This record gives sequence, C-alpha cells and structure tokens, in this order.
Amino acid sequence: MNVPVTVYTEMTPNPASMKFVANKHILIDNTVNFTSRAEAKGYSPLAEELFNFPFVKGVFISANFVTVTKTESLGWDFVLMELREFIKAWLSEGKDVLIRMPEAKPAEAPKSDTPKREYAPSEYDQAIMDLLDEFVRPAVESDGGAIDFRNYEDGVVTVLLKGSCAGCPSSTATLKGGIENLLKQYIPEVTSVVAENE
Repeated sequence: MNVPVTVYTEMTPNPASMKFVANKHILIDNTVNFTSRAEAKGYSPLAEELFNFPFVKGVFISANFVTVTKTESLGWDFVLMELREFIKAWLSEGKDVLIRMPEAKPAEAPKSDTPKREYAPSEYDQAIMDLLDEFVRPAVESDGGAIDFRNYEDGVVTVLLKGSCAGCPSSTATLKGGIENLLKQYIPEVTSVVAENE
C-alpha cells in the first residue's frame, strides 16, 4: 500500500530559502547542492525540473527535505504553493530525485598561480567532527542546510556551509556565536571558526 506523501514548508533563517519537508526519506546519508540547471543535469532530475521555475537559483537536497533558494524577484507568497505541490507530486509519483551523486567539484582555479590548498590532517580532526555531528549538524539540518568540516590548522577550524546556510545573513553569527564557542569550550586549542565557500 502506498503511503500518501505529504510535504510541508518551514522558514529558514535565510529569507531567500524555504525548506520543503516530506514525510519520507528522499536521500539517505548524503546531501547534494546545485546552483544551476546545468549543474543538476544528469544527476538530479528533480533539481533539474525545479530550475525550470525562473525564480529558482539554488536546490539543496538532504534526508527528508528539499531547500529551495529563490531570486529576489518574487515573494514566497506568490510561489510557495506552486513549489510545494510540484515537489509533492514529484515524490508521490515516485520519480527519481537523484540518479547519481555529482563528483566533488574541483575548486575554481585561482587567478594567481597559487596551487589549491591541500589540508593536512590534525590530531583534533576527529574530536571536531564528533562535536559538529552531535551538536551542530542537527540544528543546521533543521534550518535546511548542512555543514562539513574541512580542516584545523593553527587554532583555526575551517567549515563549509551548504543549503540555506550558504549566504544566509545569520550564518556569521551562527559560526562565531554558536560553533566557535562550542568548539572552544571542548577544545581550548581552537581560536576561531571560518567558512570556506564552495
């Protein structure tokens, strides 16, 4: 028996992003982030179709939700129901959300001749990842985003913010006030937390 799919919406701290939450798992143990239709092509049929809406500029898919980031051209009140019904119909019909994982994107080549930064492992990596998994990841996911640990070096922890967290006006406050304070409390060697852009 097919369980009817329900989709409800949740505001995120980022006013340009809205979280569409389903009553079923969409992706298991993975997250994907797309910023254009071309990027989604061949990977996520759902994201590809969402980019056909002229106001969609970002699609982030995780566990049981899809976070859509829109342009400033229209308010949510004009497009919310249409997007919610589209996502609900897509999931109800059992259409593919993701057909394959995109490869990790190589970083854009910097304008100068400096090579891409390679991160060396540190003795604090596992402790930092455990703290992020236990205390930070659930809160960030509830806001429609994701956080990945990149590296620890000389007291500085580098993380990558994805989904609604990327470009969110309150992400700096979250980084400095929340994540940085938490890590400093448990790992005195940590002096600051910075975000890397994808």
